[in-house]
Amino acid sequence: MSSIERFDVGARLSEMAVHNGVAYLAGQVPEDATADITGQTAQVLAAIDKLLARAGSDKSKILMAQIFITDVKEFPGMNAAWDAWVAAGNAPPRATVVAQLARPEWKVEIVVKAAV
Repeated sequence: MSSIERFDVGARLSEMAVHNGVAYLAGQVPEDATADITGQTAQVLAAIDKLLARAGSDKSKILMAQIFITDVKEFPGMNAAWDAWVAAGNAPPRATVVAQLARPEWKVEIVVKAAV
């Protein structure tokens, strides 16, 4: 059985786990919730980049992305940040859902799985 490597382990969750060559990231949220949806999304994508790098991976190896936004009207702004970030020719399968997030100031949360 393969081992599981966990990163930034807390009492409630780990920011990332790596098992059998796949990195599983916890939902990433913005640090500065005063930014608009485009800014919040850019922050989240930068956090994803950092976590993937720690696992020896990068955005070109994302297997699946799940995006949660609080308002469907914000979809174009989120997509603007995503489109500027996503690796050309490596856009992963993706789902976007409108959801109520844990903190009302958050406009976006993103979960990804990536090959290592």
